Amino acid sequence: MAAGIGDRAKNVHAVRPGVLLTIAERASHGGALRGVATAAVACWLALALAPAAFGGTLAWGSSGPAVKRLNERLYHLSYLGAARVGRRFTRATFYAVMAFQKFERLKPDGIVGPRTSVALRTAHRPRPPRFGGERRVDVILSRQLAFLVSEAGRVRRTLSVSTGKAGFRTPTGRFRVYRRERWSWSPTYQAWLPWAEYFKGGNAIHGYPRVPAYPASHGCVRVPLPFARRVWRFSRMNTRVRVFGTMSNAR
Repeated sequence: MAAGIGDRAKNVHAVRPGVLLTIAERASHGGALRGVATAAVACWLALALAPAAFGGTLAWGSSGPAVKRLNERLYHLSYLGAARVGRRFTRATFYAVMAFQKFERLKPDGIVGPRTSVALRTAHRPRPPRFGGERRVDVILSRQLAFLVSEAGRVRRTLSVSTGKAGFRTPTGRFRVYRRERWSWSPTYQAWLPWAEYFKGGNAIHGYPRVPAYPASHGCVRVPLPFARRVWRFSRMNTRVRVFGTMSNAR
């Protein structure tokens, strides 16, 4: 049996990605492999075949048909807008991949390697932490994510954000946008904040050139610049902003 598996391993990249589930199903029902062994082989096959889905590892600067397929997938999953679907792996693609990785609990490095590729093929569009009601922005601190949720309860966009670091924790609760400024000057930090929407005191959702995967702000919700205008156009005065510590708190 071991020899048979080894022979198949040599030719694993010749197998089309579309037959992955068939292989796993036959392994689990054919009697040759069961239990842990079945799961291990299925996982190994998934990782081995993953690069074929998007043409190998993709990162900022990559281009071509594989990147277009990636961008199309990110669009259908709510991480990119239609205007961003192209053949180049741009800054927008980088942050969209990072948001996807955060939601799927993968390493948020913005690189599409084997594990991210596998997850992209089987992922579903995120569902908001509670349905219905009104247009809103939901922020989840533990996941460093924000969701733009429509009145119908559908996630219009899932965004990677960076909230308040230690000592500057972004306040949790239910708020509303009370002030909006396309360019807002912060006298405290001597910085311009583009597309700023204030929801509590000096805390705002705004664009920022550097948005790491971890909390790094002074209490605001930093949004990658490629998506800041999208948030601005989605929101308006009095739009609901809900900030939760964890996903479980939001349900």
